[in-house]
Amino acid sequence: MNIGVFFGSGSPEHDISIITGELVIGGLKKLGYRVTPVYITKAGKWMVGEELGSLKMFTDPNKKVDQESKFQEYYLDLEESAGKLVFKKKGVMGKSIIVDLVFPALHGSYGEDGTLQGLFEMFGVPYVGCDVPASALAMDKALTKVVMKDAGVPTTKFISFTKADWQADKSKIKNQVIGQLSFPVFIKPVHLGSSIGIAKVKPGDDQDLEFRIEVALHYDNKVLVEEGVQEVMDVTCCVIGNDELQTSALQESVFSNDLFDFSDKYLNEGGAQLGKAQSGLVIPARLDDQTTTAIQEAAKIVYRALGCSGIARVDFLFDKQSRKFYANEVNPLPGTLYHHLWKKSGLELDQLLQKLVQFAEEKYKQKRSVNFTFESDVLKRLNLQKLGKNKLG
Repeated sequence: MNIGVFFGSGSPEHDISIITGELVIGGLKKLGYRVTPVYITKAGKWMVGEELGSLKMFTDPNKKVDQESKFQEYYLDLEESAGKLVFKKKGVMGKSIIVDLVFPALHGSYGEDGTLQGLFEMFGVPYVGCDVPASALAMDKALTKVVMKDAGVPTTKFISFTKADWQADKSKIKNQVIGQLSFPVFIKPVHLGSSIGIAKVKPGDDQDLEFRIEVALHYDNKVLVEEGVQEVMDVTCCVIGNDELQTSALQESVFSNDLFDFSDKYLNEGGAQLGKAQSGLVIPARLDDQTTTAIQEAAKIVYRALGCSGIARVDFLFDKQSRKFYANEVNPLPGTLYHHLWKKSGLELDQLLQKLVQFAEEKYKQKRSVNFTFESDVLKRLNLQKLGKNKLG
């Protein structure tokens, strides 16, 4: 079986996707799989080639991936791609690369949000991770919170609005935020991860509120404003599986700023989200057994309510004063895979990747067993009606 690992794309999280993609490519190769790296540039150009499986192709200033013509000589053969993806090299004698299963490693828009999964569904290709509806729901932080509330899982109070809403009446929205929510509040682009565009606004700072909303709308066309938790502990629980679910240990993320920002996640000491900045992580989280179990069970409820499959990460806010927890957001595949947390939970990277491939094959078989076609004589009747009218004429 040949696995195509897709990474890159036009998302603001493009560079993080490259890191995740290379991690997955290396891990799958160690398991003995044939792997085809498929890199999507910021401009949306697809590139295929084994050399793209090396991180040096993206970190070495002497190598200019976007200008390497040899990676652009392949095209997706729409006629041959059914139950698989067929990439053909240009030219009469061009060779083909057949991808049997896809492992998406795209963060944020154009990959984590269900857009690319829709393409795989159309071609009937098995792929790792959540399907289209679950991915789309999980990537919308506002809709996710609606689902959480409906499932009976506590989440912080919030309001959301679009860029069009904001442009139509800024004063009305600011008054809603000030009147309905307790400060401090957090401003978030609903479709982005990695803390990009997220900011904390303190009480009485109306000018900062407007400025931070404008910044968030620079990255997205929809914004979420939610109440903050004063004595907060940032807690993460990962979930894997389709029908039978397994949860990880809980991770506590320690940060010195007002929020767990991009620098904490990916830059400081090598990045906490990448599992390198160990000083920023506490595993297992400093919580009692009862609270730990309650959060793990809540993560399963959210996972099922959204219709997730394969893998997803559920983030929680724990109020150290009231001892209450609130489900905050969900990150479907890749979410950096959180392989460091799974390792601390007794699952090595190779075991995690193997399970994810198996879950993808299992989900594909289940879908294939469902009949999505319906035989109808509508067109036949329509044709007979037309023939009848012609005779009358």
